Amino acid sequence: MKILKQKIKGVFLIKPKLFRDKRGIFRRHFCKSTFKLNKLSHSVLQSNLSENFSKGTLRGFHYQETPYGEDKTMSCISGAIYDIVCDVRPKSKTYGKWIGFEINDKNRYSIHIPKGCANAFLTLKNNTVVHYYCSQNYKPKKEKCIRFNDPFFDFKWPIKPKIISVKDKNHKNFQL
Repeated sequence: MKILKQKIKGVFLIKPKLFRDKRGIFRRHFCKSTFKLNKLSHSVLQSNLSENFSKGTLRGFHYQETPYGEDKTMSCISGAIYDIVCDVRPKSKTYGKWIGFEINDKNRYSIHIPKGCANAFLTLKNNTVVHYYCSQNYKPKKEKCIRFNDPFFDFKWPIKPKIISVKDKNHKNFQL
């Protein structure tokens, strides 16, 4: 695995090393020792699969308040997503900034998202499956959310979101 730092502290793009032969492709998807060596959270308490039927499906922005914050490592198993990571850590140098990545079943990248950062993704293809490891169990009462079109952040999506949950559509504007 190649672990690449991004402009928001604690966010990493993970490029797998692929082993190909006539049977197909093999890759390491998670390695506790590699994560630890690169100072990425290597504790996994929960694993989730998000199966999305339609292109244009938006999920997020979600994160959990302290002390229930979670590190996440996300991968797109089939299809394609545009994922945005937003820094909402008040003491961070990049507070209020965001970065976006396309990850898909062709590039096979993963994104590591640290505690205190919210993330959302938009499917770019039908039948997209996203897998993610979380360092914390989901606590619904500790969840915080940001609307996908919040004017404070001015997020830029590559296509217009078409399918959004009622919950994700109706978050209040972000307050500093």
